[in-house]
Amino acid sequence: MIPFSIAGIQMSISMEHANINAMGHKLDVLMARFPWVQMVVFSELAPFGPAPFHAQPTGGPAEGLFCQMAAKHGLWLLPGSMFERVGDDIYNTTPVIDPNGTVVTRYRKMFPFLPYEMGIRPGVEFCVFDVPDVGRFGVSICYDMWFPETTRTLVSMGAECILHPTMTDTIDRDVELPIARASATINQCYFFDVNGVGDCGTGRSIVVGPSGYVIHEAGGGEETIPVEIDLSRVRRERAVGIRGLGQTLKSFRDRPIEFPVYQKHLGKKDYLDSLGPLIKPTRGSRSDRVAPPVEVVGGAESSVLQAAPIVSGAGGPAAGAEATPLVHAHL
Repeated sequence: MIPFSIAGIQMSISMEHANINAMGHKLDVLMARFPWVQMVVFSELAPFGPAPFHAQPTGGPAEGLFCQMAAKHGLWLLPGSMFERVGDDIYNTTPVIDPNGTVVTRYRKMFPFLPYEMGIRPGVEFCVFDVPDVGRFGVSICYDMWFPETTRTLVSMGAECILHPTMTDTIDRDVELPIARASATINQCYFFDVNGVGDCGTGRSIVVGPSGYVIHEAGGGEETIPVEIDLSRVRRERAVGIRGLGQTLKSFRDRPIEFPVYQKHLGKKDYLDSLGPLIKPTRGSRSDRVAPPVEVVGGAESSVLQAAPIVSGAGGPAAGAEATPLVHAHL
């Protein structure tokens, strides 16, 4: 048996203020109650919510605070993800911090949730890291899961457990749950999919084992999810097959074909090219109600029917304040 203890923290994430102090408090409570936990995973963009203006440089002050938390408790820590600014580019980045408080690697989300997560640059490098004497872990973020190639690649690099911070507050959370389960099952690995609640999530975090069994599915409120996994179970499943049956990774390894869909044909059009550009739908493209016409008033273009201002809850901008662009939820 190769036991290792991981806790997902499904907590309320505010869009009004930073959540770093609240995350530290949750971590203190968790370790006081469950001191055997060795790794903690928060939800995507937990520190600040999905507001790119909070982007910090690589290794910025927020990351430094999380390094102190990891060292304080002597555990591995994935503090969700944060927007990282590199020159003129912004990435959605998850740091991986070891029990000494050192960042051992960072993962930049490969698939921003387009066309809603505009302005975020995709990462191009896969991320795996080793916990000494335990095993290899892989990292992906939210929408990455919808592209099974990402998980398959991490597993092909030796990952036995996928750590997957997410931020979903949209109506497709029920679709993501079977995707998480399928990802674990067809790759014969553990899969930790940790979502937030409140302003930035509907909860329902899920932990799945290498046999495809759901270890825990959270509800819609705050939850702490401490789970002891056994990586020898992963190795057994991969050796003899899921539930003693299909040996999917071996079959994938021994496949007689290279999938042509992954080959870029320069200058050649195929079905996917016929789908059109990746842009946000407009009213006219979603229903028979078209946008109001535009007329010129006083030399400036304006809509004949002025749209009512969007009013949010307590987190909405104050009267007269300039609205700050936010990244759409379900990241």
